[in-house]
Amino acid sequence: MSRRNSRIMLIVLIGVFLLATSSVYAETADEYYQSGNAYANQGNFTQAISDYTKSIEIDPNHAEPYYNRGGAYRLQGNFTQAISDFTRVIEIDPNHAEAYFNRGIAYYDQGDSAQAIKDYTKAIEIDPNHVTAYCNRGIVYTGQGDFTQAISDFNKALEINPNYAAAYYNRGAVYFGQKDFAKAWEDVHKAEELGHPSNPAFLDELKKASGRDK
Repeated sequence: MSRRNSRIMLIVLIGVFLLATSSVYAETADEYYQSGNAYANQGNFTQAISDYTKSIEIDPNHAEPYYNRGGAYRLQGNFTQAISDFTRVIEIDPNHAEAYFNRGIAYYDQGDSAQAIKDYTKAIEIDPNHVTAYCNRGIVYTGQGDFTQAISDFNKALEINPNYAAAYYNRGAVYFGQKDFAKAWEDVHKAEELGHPSNPAFLDELKKASGRDK
């Protein structure tokens, strides 16, 4: 299975962006933070980063501006700066599960699967019900060819949330890699029932491999 196909359902959480007034009227750290959130909601990540930076300059020990700025940097493809910001969040709050989770995504985007697994694992240690961390870690294990561990993570995600479509879909992809086509179809159909779209190229491969293209 290609690395690209193994990443079909990486889930991104960058914090809750709240509506706020424009930075034109901002003076305090919180006002700049809220303004950054408003710009992020609008998709203006450059201005959001500018306002988060001003918030941090005023109050360098407030974790959330670093966290949301890290999310904005990641969406811009600046993974190095995103990792730096999420690391700063962890320094301020060592139990910030979402900072570990999102840093794991940034590491994976950078091609560092080993560090991504470490961060997803830490997020799970802090929050044992972090379903997306299990799912994302399962995706990384899939890309490494560790299908046993991948299935274990997808199973755990489904224990936490039996209607988690992404876990079914990605587990189906693993079963495909193991040539267990019956289970692959079962999981893909379940994911589709729950509203998860299927990659047409993956479906074509599954049909051919399972003999359903005839």
